[in-house]
Amino acid sequence: MNSFTLKYGCNPNQVPARIFAREGELPIEVLNGKPGYINFLDALNGYQLVRELKEATGYPAATSFKHVSPAGAAIGLPLSDTLRKAYFTGSKELSPLACAYARARGADRMSSYGDFVALSDTCDEQTAALISPEVSDGIIAPGYTDAALEILKKKRKGSYNIIKIDESYQPAPVECKDVYGITFEQGRNNCKIDGRVLDNIVTGNKELPEAAKRDLIISLIALKYTQSNSVCYAYDGQAIGIGAGQQSRIHCNRLAGSKADTWFLRQHEKVLNLPFKKGIGRPDRDNAIDVYLSEDWEDMLCTDAWKEVFSERPEPFTREEKKEWLSRIGGVSLGSDAFFPFSDNIERARKSGVSYIAQPGGSVRDDAVIEACDKYGMVMAFTGMRLFHH
Repeated sequence: MNSFTLKYGCNPNQVPARIFAREGELPIEVLNGKPGYINFLDALNGYQLVRELKEATGYPAATSFKHVSPAGAAIGLPLSDTLRKAYFTGSKELSPLACAYARARGADRMSSYGDFVALSDTCDEQTAALISPEVSDGIIAPGYTDAALEILKKKRKGSYNIIKIDESYQPAPVECKDVYGITFEQGRNNCKIDGRVLDNIVTGNKELPEAAKRDLIISLIALKYTQSNSVCYAYDGQAIGIGAGQQSRIHCNRLAGSKADTWFLRQHEKVLNLPFKKGIGRPDRDNAIDVYLSEDWEDMLCTDAWKEVFSERPEPFTREEKKEWLSRIGGVSLGSDAFFPFSDNIERARKSGVSYIAQPGGSVRDDAVIEACDKYGMVMAFTGMRLFHH
């Protein structure tokens, strides 16, 4: 197959629409459903991300993609008991790929609603079982076990989009894109992200543990497939907060930091033990947690709204309690796709436990940013590599 007809393009008025290979055959096979324009963009960008994560770390990888940026990305490290509870996976031991998926989906569940999943390895039954109850548009992977395929084909009343990709496929070194009838051409962004990009440590503290190197690499690879400007917080083998596509990198950092804070707060006993009604749907549960953790918690707990999702009224999670919980955090890694322009960025990152930073460098404000890192004993590496993606 060298062409696949789409129902419509990015929007319903954009017809006709298709994807096609300029030369040879498409490296994909649609096993179920009928993916659309945005689905394929998410699928192909997501697969590139997980393929690079696996190559860089050696672990199976997963990403939850939503509207051409990752909501979460992770490698297959085992889950702690706390994360099992926070991610609602149950107590059963999971395969490395299933752990990667649980982490990727659990990073930012609100943004992952209606996502497209990408896996680096053949989808196994455990991973498919975790995907099954989630609100998701589709999946791309290099293969599926029979049991996994049977589970996934039942999603969305049998219309779930399932794509198989040839893992040996290598795209052409030059890519083209049309805008307003004019064709842009450029070499593919084939920059290799590994430990060597972190060699240029510019702060006084130069101690970069292996776990921090791994997490910085994860953050930088995730950034490569966001819409710039972007900032990614990573911890324990996964992205925990991604701020993407904002005009201001300061706001990207604030957004990513607030998402990272929410990820940590979800692991507090008050959240882990919320008394949800039996049979409550996952979207309602996730939304309730989000409101419970927000500044608008009174809208739910100080009215009868709590009765819709909880069997009893939970105690509020006070600002003081949140602040105390977040004060324990440390060892978080932060990647940025371009230079940090102000030392304020460092101050904000520190509030979310950031200890390690990787950014391109090259700003006239580099000295002020380095000085801010040195003030708090942080480690900063200049990668010399911008990761803008358009």
